[in-house]
Amino acid sequence: MSLDLRIPMGLMFSIVGLILTLYGLFTRGSAVYERSAGLNINLIWGIVMLVFGGTMFLLGRASDRRAAAKPIEGTNRPLGGHGHEH
Repeated sequence: MSLDLRIPMGLMFSIVGLILTLYGLFTRGSAVYERSAGLNINLIWGIVMLVFGGTMFLLGRASDRRAAAKPIEGTNRPLGGHGHEH
């Protein structure tokens, strides 16, 4: 069984992006953003990280599904098949 690195990477970016997004939402209008020309950097980058993480996760899951449906070379049995030949 192989693990596509996009799945854990996508989860990690999604979790951090969610935390940043929530922090950015709860601190809207705060004086903290005066140093960044009034831009809510936490909210912006949180959303970017959520989108990136979600994309990586979905691409990894799609790749796993394709690999599971692809037959093993020389057989008609899918890679993730549970059938046993005697």
